[in-house]
Amino acid sequence: MVDMKTFRSILVAVAVATLATLVRAAADEPQNFTYDPKPTGQMVDSKIVYMAGESMHSQWRAVTSKKLVGTNSGTNFYQWYLSIYAIEDTTYKLFYQSPANGGPLEKVEKAGPMWFPLQSVQVVGAADLMESDKPQVEQLVVTSHEAGADCGATTVTVFTEDAGKVHPAVSLLNSCSLTATIKLSDRSNSDAPDTLALTGPYYGPNAALCCPTKPKVTAVLSYKNGHWIQTPEYFSMFLGKFPSLR
Repeated sequence: MVDMKTFRSILVAVAVATLATLVRAAADEPQNFTYDPKPTGQMVDSKIVYMAGESMHSQWRAVTSKKLVGTNSGTNFYQWYLSIYAIEDTTYKLFYQSPANGGPLEKVEKAGPMWFPLQSVQVVGAADLMESDKPQVEQLVVTSHEAGADCGATTVTVFTEDAGKVHPAVSLLNSCSLTATIKLSDRSNSDAPDTLALTGPYYGPNAALCCPTKPKVTAVLSYKNGHWIQTPEYFSMFLGKFPSLR
């Protein structure tokens, strides 16, 4: 049982840390920043991530956008984009874009009267998942879904930065659906990195898409001593690359 005095101290510490984060972000980022080049199509989301460590003017931004490629029978088909930018003065410079530079998204192509694959992409957030000698280095966590005639597949990708190059550190693939939730480490008691909770249906070796072996399971993805560990090993894991969906 936590006494009232200790509880108030915890609330004050959390409030101060939150305020400091907000003030830092507002002070570090130019008020009227631009993108070079601009995100393709209609911007859907934009989030800050400190991929090279937390310092003055070191923001990166992950931007999702989509562009209409065709319409059939009242259905709109979009090419989705994931763009990763780094700040330079008052301009965010593009360092990585999917599908132009690779996964997790593929190029949408016309197949008869329609366009495939059907896509979506979402930025889960930034997390301190990997051990680093730099202060507060974050990785970018993204989920993407692509489908054809069936429920398709979902990929969770952890992006990292190394010497100005953006690349996947690890990707996890699952049929139909897979969600990722960032679990923050308790920095007051440990220097352990954050972890990811991965939730989705589990398909055994011979399971059909209609009938998962277990309808809902959760695995934890962690990084220890230079290795990615998934516990239990429910979902397909790919180190340093994207899984092929075709």
